[in-house]
Amino acid sequence: MEAVVLKINHREYPVFIEKNWTLLYVLREVLGLTGTKCGCSTNDCGACRVIVDGKAVNSCVLMAAKLAGREILTVEGLANGEELHPLQQAFIDAGAVQCGFCTPGMLMSAKALLDENPDPTEEEIRQAMKDNLCRCTGYVKIVEAVKLAAGRMKEMDHERI
Repeated sequence: MEAVVLKINHREYPVFIEKNWTLLYVLREVLGLTGTKCGCSTNDCGACRVIVDGKAVNSCVLMAAKLAGREILTVEGLANGEELHPLQQAFIDAGAVQCGFCTPGMLMSAKALLDENPDPTEEEIRQAMKDNLCRCTGYVKIVEAVKLAAGRMKEMDHERI
């Protein structure tokens, strides 16, 4: 086992891990952060999507031992205490949550997109979400939720000015 410190959701976690453990395994099984889901374990579905250094990535194929010193954000890091992140609220309001299994990965892909591009077109949203699979919604409501969140976040920024 190797001792590493992982920075997850702005908090440092000193952990002992095996070299072959994925970030997904460490999140769920070692740290108990079960919001990130295991859908395929083959880098195909996006259910395990997290943000590492600003980029949305699948945690099922990232070796946790190589992530020391990197900024990792999971779905648990979106809300501010009891207050949902605008993306989370938009997914609820737009009806983009059906069974909910893919939702954490969808949220993380959308967050990475909006952090990089706060006013995306529908095509840009669809492109950013293309690696996230959902069997329930057909993606229309998911795209609507991301648009809704982008608008709300833009309003929040204007209110701060």
